[in-house]
Amino acid sequence: MKKFLQKRLGNEKGLTLVELLAVIVILGIIAAIAIPSIGGIIQNTREKAFVADAQNALSAANLYFTENNAKDKETVKLEKLKTEGFFNDVGTLTDVTVTFNAGKENTIDANGTVGNKPVSLTNKTNKQLSDEGRKAIVE
Repeated sequence: MKKFLQKRLGNEKGLTLVELLAVIVILGIIAAIAIPSIGGIIQNTREKAFVADAQNALSAANLYFTENNAKDKETVKLEKLKTEGFFNDVGTLTDVTVTFNAGKENTIDANGTVGNKPVSLTNKTNKQLSDEGRKAIVE
């Protein structure tokens, strides 16, 4: 029996061309399905990162307003938050204006990029950003 198996296995030298082609076709099908879905996941993650950056800017502005006894409808820009040390890493944000609303939630207007697409938020509160998530973005 051992000699029979060694003789049979001794003749096996590798894959046939048909087997190799079948493996390549299967890998191609898997890649065709996986690559677009991975691209969508990456885009969604970038949009969520933009919203998170906006929430961080809003939190930094809230600290700024508290320390500086802000008056109703007073605004602060991204550059001011950076230079005064309230906000270090702006992430995907390019322009931010936060408005202090006495007795209400402060609002943010923000512009930035998601991948290579420009996006913005207009007059959003932290609650709206939390509830709407990436749906709050205007492209």
